[in-house]
Amino acid sequence: MTTAAAAPSIGALSSPLHRSQGIALRRSLVLMGMTIVVPGSAQLAVGKKRLGRIGVRTWMTMIAILVVLGVLLLTPWRAAMIGLYANPVTLTVLQWAVPVLALGWILLLADSWWLANPRHLSARGKWLSGLLAVVLAVTSGTVAWGASTAFATQAKLFGNIFAGGGNTQVQNGRINVLLLGGDAGVDRTGLRPDSMTVASVDAETGKTVLFSLPRNMQHAPFPADSPLHAKYPDGYFCHVKNLSDACLLNGVYTLAVQNKKLFPGVKYPGVEATKGVIGEILGLKINYWAMIDLKGFQELINAVGGIRLDIGKRVPIGSLHGPKGVYDWIEPGKNVKLDGFHALWFARSREYSTDYERMIRQKCVMNAMLKQLNPTTVLTKFQDIAAAGEQIVATNVPTSELGTLLDLAAKGKSQPMGSVSFTPPLIVPMNPDFAKIRRVVADKIAASEATAAPSASASAPTAQATTRSPSAGSTGATARPKSTSKTQTDNLDSVCKVSS
Repeated sequence: MTTAAAAPSIGALSSPLHRSQGIALRRSLVLMGMTIVVPGSAQLAVGKKRLGRIGVRTWMTMIAILVVLGVLLLTPWRAAMIGLYANPVTLTVLQWAVPVLALGWILLLADSWWLANPRHLSARGKWLSGLLAVVLAVTSGTVAWGASTAFATQAKLFGNIFAGGGNTQVQNGRINVLLLGGDAGVDRTGLRPDSMTVASVDAETGKTVLFSLPRNMQHAPFPADSPLHAKYPDGYFCHVKNLSDACLLNGVYTLAVQNKKLFPGVKYPGVEATKGVIGEILGLKINYWAMIDLKGFQELINAVGGIRLDIGKRVPIGSLHGPKGVYDWIEPGKNVKLDGFHALWFARSREYSTDYERMIRQKCVMNAMLKQLNPTTVLTKFQDIAAAGEQIVATNVPTSELGTLLDLAAKGKSQPMGSVSFTPPLIVPMNPDFAKIRRVVADKIAASEATAAPSASASAPTAQATTRSPSAGSTGATARPKSTSKTQTDNLDSVCKVSS
């Protein structure tokens, strides 16, 4: 007796459908994966040749551009490429190009999902592939929006701050930058630079010497081409009984602002006049200047995560003449981390010290920022740094020269930084010997250039023989003044060591 064949089970009947749905899901995931790796490749694979070619060619063009730029950044064209990137026009183009490209990528992604024919997917497959497509689209849109915002911020930052106008010509092998620290507080009339330092940088090695001038210097000479030279042919001096706060070096800024008609077409007459005077005092041609107010300084320190210093002396916070008096202290110690608030007080505190000691502390802070700021910090905290940068009053560094200056700063980080503070007993601020100042500048630059290794500089508190005059403003004398105070011409680290 023959037994009838058993009827097929429901699972066996549905197996082909399940396999078909599984194949459709894999197809969907593969096509979206292809779009992620090479946009347009999914369309080429299924026969949409025209759309696929557009996507692939656009992607390959972007890859080629990035490779070329990466190679150029390893060549002598690096500085030019950085300058091109920092141009506000370039950044504005990138600001709009990124979301447009991201939109195209999202549309290709959606198309690749649809090409897999989601109608053939199971309910779970539709949810899985659809959710993945949405997540990828939202992620790419978010990244594109963030990048576009960053480019917009950079375009605004570079456009507002790096207006250009400086002298790009190297001066006797050096680039000289005037750094002004101003205090535009509510109790001040306008902005007055209380910190005046020139960073003289070797244009090849990046080795730097800082020259600081006291704010209370008198008889400051105006160069012959200054509009104020005719008013003060013998230097900035006032014939008054009380000279303690009259016609000081930092008052040149206010003087020029009050006589801005003498500077037609000049946006910052105060800085222009101060630059001319300081260049005349030091015998250097100033290439660029940059000025930052104290609020911007505090925010900038916070943006980079603070600085670390080895502090040898207590520094008071507050003022004896203020409503709170001296209400706190920055204690001495090794590897002390200072946030923006404490770094600001470390640089500006006046109580129980002199202006000259304050000048040294200010240079310590500048040196710490130079050595401790790194590309990773800039990239990860760019938005905060950019926001703090808006507090910078101005600079005449053009965006085209940013790459050159960044390269020099990178080289200078590994070099000893020389330092000269023109304070008593090296000079008498009320009646300074400008010929002596220029000789010290020439000698210190010569010593910095002659140093072959960091150890040689660290043990040489004074300059050696002059090998070349730093500018046409130098007297050309070869006699060397004797250093009577180690803090005037010693290596900066011996005064205030920057933590490693």
